[in-house]
Amino acid sequence: MASYIDLQKLNKIDKTLFTTLDIARFLGIDNQRNLENLIKRLISENVLTILEKGKYYLTDKSPSTFEIAQFLYNPSYISFETALNYHGLLSQFPFEISSATTKKRTEKEIEGKVYTYSKMDKSLFTGYYLEKDYLIATKEKALFDEIYMISKSLRSEKILENIEFDQIDKTKLLEFRNLLSSNSVGRFNNLLKRYIL
Repeated sequence: MASYIDLQKLNKIDKTLFTTLDIARFLGIDNQRNLENLIKRLISENVLTILEKGKYYLTDKSPSTFEIAQFLYNPSYISFETALNYHGLLSQFPFEISSATTKKRTEKEIEGKVYTYSKMDKSLFTGYYLEKDYLIATKEKALFDEIYMISKSLRSEKILENIEFDQIDKTKLLEFRNLLSSNSVGRFNNLLKRYIL
């Protein structure tokens, strides 16, 4: 059995999600084999649940999908259809948990959920806030991100037919437009005129 002291230490930390390095640091283990054996025991005893190689959560604290999304791939923030649904602008619940990142685009399937990460330029990686233990786009930034990806032909325009635009602060949305380069703004503006302005 895993040491009772180890469990006490992990439970005292105000944290639910851990990397292998976190566990080594919190428990003061510097021997790789001892660390691997302890993690295997904690998983077999259902104390830790593995998300992917080197990433775990405390089984009895089960984090939200939004927390998991950010933990799996950083830097990232919840955006697109997921954030639009969260803010009440999109009634249909998206199948995927969608995030924006400055790293390359990727997709992960963990515990039956699909997590997608769309690459944004660093200059556009803004407009989010901390909600509980994860970052999420404001409703205007989530809409901006969606329209931006549609303008790049990386998402379907069809989603715009289902969004409740009356809840959007157009001034805030247009502030984000100022971040676009001159060669990106044309198609973006066309979409704005067609659906919002």
